[in-house]
Amino acid sequence: MHLILLGPPGGGKGTQAKKLQDDYGLVQLSTGDMLRAAVASGSEIGKKAKAVMESGGLVSDDIVIGIIADRIKQPDAKKGFILDGFPRTVAQAEALDKMLGERSLKIHAAIEIRVPDHLIVERITGRYTCGQCGAGYHDSFQKPKVAGKCDSCGSSDFKRRADDNAATVQQRLDGYHAQTAPILPFYEKKGTLHLVDGTLPIDEVTRRLKNIVDGVAVG
Repeated sequence: MHLILLGPPGGGKGTQAKKLQDDYGLVQLSTGDMLRAAVASGSEIGKKAKAVMESGGLVSDDIVIGIIADRIKQPDAKKGFILDGFPRTVAQAEALDKMLGERSLKIHAAIEIRVPDHLIVERITGRYTCGQCGAGYHDSFQKPKVAGKCDSCGSSDFKRRADDNAATVQQRLDGYHAQTAPILPFYEKKGTLHLVDGTLPIDEVTRRLKNIVDGVAVG
């Protein structure tokens, strides 16, 4: 099973990818993680990526495709994979299809977990953590049992990330929409695009994702 999972930052994509990994034996492939691993391994394609990165350039689509090609040959990807963060353009989607086709593989489903921007802003800007033990809280969804006191360690030292503000979050969302908008029609034409309402409870989102995965013919 080969999936592409799309979703805005803060939309729950990471949580759902972990559930799909556990339930179906898939491996989540992040382009950033794969690049770092390829460079660290000293492989031929990793050396090319390292040279580009050290010169301050952007790693080409060809190099990223090569790194993905190497990665999916590894034993833990035998049952399939979930691509996270790639493709981001139609050219990348076409190159990915070409590489997979040469190996008699294909993308079975491109799934977008869709959440309106205003809800994403609320989710992210409301997050904070205990400065002592790291326990996570939210202004609306997960308040401490006693106001101003951490449930886990009793500390009153809470922290918020500096970039968890409305302007920064909206900027990240604008970037996400600009990147994903072009590739949605690409997969829609192929009949592999699926949408899931990310505003639903986590377990319901999981159920709908699994229904999609179970309904996709693997071949």
